[in-house]
Amino acid sequence: MATEPGSPLQSQARELADLMSEFRLQSATLTREGRSVTFRHRSKVKSVAVETVATEEADETAMVPDAAPVAAVPTGTPISSPMNGIYYGSPSPGSRAFVNEGDVVTAGQVVGLIEAMKVFNEIPSPVSGTVLRITVESGAVVQPGEPLLYIG
Repeated sequence: MATEPGSPLQSQARELADLMSEFRLQSATLTREGRSVTFRHRSKVKSVAVETVATEEADETAMVPDAAPVAAVPTGTPISSPMNGIYYGSPSPGSRAFVNEGDVVTAGQVVGLIEAMKVFNEIPSPVSGTVLRITVESGAVVQPGEPLLYIG
């Protein structure tokens, strides 16, 4: 990014870098007039600036090189695993899934099973709504509190 020494953008970038150091932030982004500067802490480098320029053709979700993907924060009510075990999305192999993304569910409806100590525990939906996202695959090991799906 070509900026004049002492320009407002350069001054703001320096302030952002100072704030990152002061608050020990791993990354921060400064956006001004359609331009973004992202700072990331790396080993042996205090901070690195990378420019992305927003244009009409630019994908707003385009990632900065070497940037880790940012996970989207799911919306809706999470239905979490109440225990350690294996999550199953259907009552038996080859059976139709309890729910799929986009399905409408009612409070109390079974949305999955957790197998723990050879016992299959039904997981009921605490709310009525639409299944927005299923976050685990059938057969996956889950931990207590791990979101299984989101209902909105």
